Amino acid sequence: MTDTSPQTTPASPAPPQDGPGPRPDPGPATRSDPGPATRSESRPATRPDPGPATRPAAVPLTAENLLTNRRPEPSGGWRRIVWRLSGGKITPAESAAETERRTLIAHAQTPVTGGHHRIAVMSLKGGVGKTTTTAALGNTLASLRGDRVIAIDANPDRGTLGLKVVPETAATIRTMLAEAPRILRYSDARAFTSQSPARLEILASDTDPAISEAFDAEDYRTIAGLIERYYSICITDCGTGLLHGAMGATLELADQIVLVTLVAVDGANSAAATLDWLNAHGYSALADNAIVVLNAVEPKSDVSLEVLEQHFASRCRAVVRVPYDPHLKEGAEVDLTRMRPATRGAYLRLAAAAGQAFGLRPARSR
Repeated sequence: MTDTSPQTTPASPAPPQDGPGPRPDPGPATRSDPGPATRSESRPATRPDPGPATRPAAVPLTAENLLTNRRPEPSGGWRRIVWRLSGGKITPAESAAETERRTLIAHAQTPVTGGHHRIAVMSLKGGVGKTTTTAALGNTLASLRGDRVIAIDANPDRGTLGLKVVPETAATIRTMLAEAPRILRYSDARAFTSQSPARLEILASDTDPAISEAFDAEDYRTIAGLIERYYSICITDCGTGLLHGAMGATLELADQIVLVTLVAVDGANSAAATLDWLNAHGYSALADNAIVVLNAVEPKSDVSLEVLEQHFASRCRAVVRVPYDPHLKEGAEVDLTRMRPATRGAYLRLAAAAGQAFGLRPARSR
C-alpha cells in the first residue's frame, strides 16, 4: 500500500513509465502541493439563486414615503406657534393628545363595508339628550368623512330632530314616503332634507302627533330602503318607547345602537332596563355591541360617573362621557364650532367608537 501522507522532504522524480497508464489520484486530502489554481478551480461552482423571496419589497413612491418633513400641520398650542413662526419649516413632534386625536379621526373615517350602515340612537326616558346626541354624532361624522351622512327622525311623538338644523325645506319623512316612487336619484332625495354647515343632512318628522303616529314599521322599511341608495350612513333618532310600530323595524335593520342616558339614578336605571329588554327580545348582539352615552345636562351632579361607566362598560362595547355644554342646553341648532373643546372631543370619541363598527356589518339579531 502506497503512503500518500504529506512529506517533509522533497520527493525524487518518479522514473518514466513505458506507457501512459492510469495516473493515480491522490485526492484532496493527500495533495502536498496543490500548485497554482486553474481557471476552472478559481471560479465558484454554482452561484446560488436568491429567488424573488429574498428581494426587498418595493416601497410605494408616495408623498408620505418620499418627503422627509411630512408631519401634519399642528392644530394649536405652542407647536402651531413654532410652526407659523418658522414659515412651516419646523414642525415639532406631536403631543400624546394630538396623536390620540388623529387616531380617533381615523376610526371615524373607517370605510363602510357593504355601502351602507345604520345607527339607531335610543333611550327609554325622555329629556336625556337623545335627539341632540343624534345631531351631534351626525355632524361630527359628516364633518370628517367624504361620503353622505343623514339623520332621520323616526320618533312617532312629535320628534324634534328638525329643530337641530336651519330648515331648508318644509318636507318631512311623511312627504318623502308619499313621493317614494318618484325618487330616482340623489338630487330627488336631497329635496326632502336640510343640511347643516358640517354637511349632515336631516330628514325631519311631522310636528303633528296625529300624523306622525301613523308612521309604522313598513313605512320605516320603505324610507330605509330609499336612504340606503344614496347615503353611506343613516342615524335614526328613535322614539322613547320600545313597542311603537317603527321601533321593531328600526332594531331589525340597525347595525349598531347608541343608548343615551342622563348622569342620574333614574336615567341610568332606564338605560340598564333597555339593555335587559334588548337581551330578552332577541337583540343581544345589538346590546353587546352598543355604545352608551353618559350625557350631562347639568353643570354638576353628585352621581358617580366612574360607577356608571364601570357598570355599562361591563355590558356594552363602549362608554362615552359627554360633559355639560351651554350651547347644547339651548335646544336649538347643533353647531360644532359653538361647542366647548371638551364637548367636541367627547363627540369625536363617540364618532370613533361608532366608526369601529363600519368596517364589518354585524349579523342581524333577528
